[in-house]
Amino acid sequence: MEGIADMGGTPGWGPVHPPSRAEPVFEETWQGRAFALATLSGRIAYGGVNLDAFRHALERLDRAAYLDDGYFGRWLNGAELMLTDSAILAPGAVDARARNLRGEHVAEPPVPEPAVPDYAPAAEGSLRSVATAPAFAVGERVRAKALPVPGHTRLPGYVRGHTGTVEIVQPAFVLPDTNAHFQGEHPQHVYSVRFTSRELWGAGAEPFALTAELFESYLETTS
Repeated sequence: MEGIADMGGTPGWGPVHPPSRAEPVFEETWQGRAFALATLSGRIAYGGVNLDAFRHALERLDRAAYLDDGYFGRWLNGAELMLTDSAILAPGAVDARARNLRGEHVAEPPVPEPAVPDYAPAAEGSLRSVATAPAFAVGERVRAKALPVPGHTRLPGYVRGHTGTVEIVQPAFVLPDTNAHFQGEHPQHVYSVRFTSRELWGAGAEPFALTAELFESYLETTS
């Protein structure tokens, strides 16, 4: 999806600082609670675990909700969006309740009639089996399709239209582009594709290689 979540490869964010090996799982107590609330909210909102739908909720947040509240704040904002998507919560219900807990006296919206999707995963996790052979082979040159994506996708904007080399043919996985929208799993083979930095960002880029995991429908032959 085009939006704030597709920020990989964009300038202006400063250097990346690798985490410390001694870094705690949750730096503050509320972060662990946010993790639990987001996980539970996804199960309630969608009738089961759908990681792709959760990611789609995060990428639909506005810039402030995605960036200003930090990583786990983003998860809380995504949880609220999932619950309003399925009418478990009314829009504005969380804000109204928070204001009342602060001592204000505002009307809270009525509880809506839930509209949870009719969803059940075909199996646990995302790994699946398919009857078709892989369309691409190790060592083959492939191009990431340069297509606008109105919904969810795992095709990063910075690789679209660029050419790389297949390094590994992975097993088939659930296709996020359809699963996020409850339109079926449609599993496909996944490929580890190696791109050079200068292919992606031009001749002035620092030389290095980047490997992206790309679904079969994201790719096309270069000939």
